[in-house]
Amino acid sequence: MTDLAQSQVRVEHGGGTRRDFLILSAGALGAVGAAISVWPFIDSMNPARDTLALSTTEVDLTPIQVGQRLTVAWRGKPVFIDRRTPDEIKAAQDVDVSSLRDPQKDSDRVKKPEWLVVVGVCTHLGCIPLGQKPGDDRGSFGGWFCPCHGSVYDTSARIRQGPAPTNLPVPPYDFTADTAIKIG
Repeated sequence: MTDLAQSQVRVEHGGGTRRDFLILSAGALGAVGAAISVWPFIDSMNPARDTLALSTTEVDLTPIQVGQRLTVAWRGKPVFIDRRTPDEIKAAQDVDVSSLRDPQKDSDRVKKPEWLVVVGVCTHLGCIPLGQKPGDDRGSFGGWFCPCHGSVYDTSARIRQGPAPTNLPVPPYDFTADTAIKIG
């Protein structure tokens, strides 16, 4: 064989040529470069840190006495936390669920009977019902009263009278301790 013929013969090393190695290396390097250049765009689709900070609210329930109510903010909305008395718990549990406009048992709305946690926005037109302060009108069922159009909620925040179509919603929450909750 001549020198020219020998230079045209492919010399294989470990099952592939040097050219194959260079093509694979260049392709891998190009893929890594593309991923690095696209990552800032993909990362920009994540929620901002200030939005994530508002997505959860932690509340210490220790200072709330039996019969007291607390209002906290979560996602820009008021959340009503009610430490219910034994009489309020019994009144909420004794309701005939079939008589309700939006039927829900009290046990489906609370994780611990003593604590009721609901978003404090009337489901009719978005007003804030009265009933959080000791002197507020709580309506004929002892829960909350929306003076704008007369919606009345019971001690489980279920609609009992007025134009509101549904109960006050229960936000996602968990007890992180016996006297602490995390909303959101």
